[in-house]
Amino acid sequence: MDCWHLSRPLMRINSLTLRELRVPLLSFFETSFGRTTQRRIFLVEADVNGVPGWAEVTAGENPFYNPETIDTSWLVIEQFAWPAVKGREFSAAAEVAASLAHIRGHRMARAAIENACWDAEAKGKGIPLWKLIGGTRSAIPCGVSIGIQDTIEILLAKIEEELSAGYQRMKIKIKPGWDVQTVALVRERFPHIKLMVDANAAYQLSDAEHIKRLDDYFLMMIEQPLAWDDIYDHARLQKQLQTPICLDESIENVGHARAAIELGACQIINIKLGRVGGFTSARAIHDLCQERGIPVWCGGMLESGIGRAHNIALATLPNFRLPGDTSASRRYWAEDVIDPEVEVTPQGVILVPIGPGIGFQPRLDRIEKLTVRKEVLR
Repeated sequence: MDCWHLSRPLMRINSLTLRELRVPLLSFFETSFGRTTQRRIFLVEADVNGVPGWAEVTAGENPFYNPETIDTSWLVIEQFAWPAVKGREFSAAAEVAASLAHIRGHRMARAAIENACWDAEAKGKGIPLWKLIGGTRSAIPCGVSIGIQDTIEILLAKIEEELSAGYQRMKIKIKPGWDVQTVALVRERFPHIKLMVDANAAYQLSDAEHIKRLDDYFLMMIEQPLAWDDIYDHARLQKQLQTPICLDESIENVGHARAAIELGACQIINIKLGRVGGFTSARAIHDLCQERGIPVWCGGMLESGIGRAHNIALATLPNFRLPGDTSASRRYWAEDVIDPEVEVTPQGVILVPIGPGIGFQPRLDRIEKLTVRKEVLR
């Protein structure tokens, strides 16, 4: 019998505290789904052996990016995910995902519980979360995502502002009517910048001839041009394009990533921690892509500093070779809910924190002030 195994300290989740915060954005953020001016932030605090672990449910206010919302996630955690983990003992946070695997979908809800346990485990061991998951980078390169604007002049001014702040890559949102001409004017003004576009599933395969016009503008990638749950048509489209396709919404697990790579549906994959169900799934996708020579990068979901801290940890894994959307707190919030706030250097990188766990301290006073709904599950 393995006596060492029996002697390992076990993790028990004593309670979950669910909080919904309402936080206005500094400026609106518009995609092909619509315009957002205020975020409903869903934070999960797990008491693991008396150690607090924090994470964020990155679902939106509506089921437009994927089927999940803040409200469905709250219900799933309360009625299904919490009963699956309460009273259970785990030797490591990596085991939590398996205990929630019987819940179909609802990956953002499941991810928050798992990720909070990763934070608590790292704190319990006195090491940074990024080291616990196998990260290797001490600094991560940063890009920005710029939403659809009211005019091209405003868009150009925003790009100028972000370049002055040091960001290494610009991503602009597109949709029919705000695409080829917009990109042409951006490229004319900024001929040498790293530029990509994100369609958020706004097109159909029948638009291929129109989409092919984007090949003229030396883009790093076109992100998720076709349906949010499609792989096959993206493979057909990629064969017609010179520009790499990056898949986002279509990739929810390592099986989806494998299918996309083998079908030739993309040349790049965006890994969002909530969308894929947490660190265990994200690492599996990362490892597969690294093995197959497919670069990955970390996307954002307008997270608070809690979710942003987890994204920073994820982006330290070695195959995150492209600048992600993990930008500074002050781009979105007048005041964040962590201390210190996330900052980007003039060189366009985030220095990875060296403190235990996520490396940032939740500001409980501000969190409580912004909280509009709270529930403690014991």
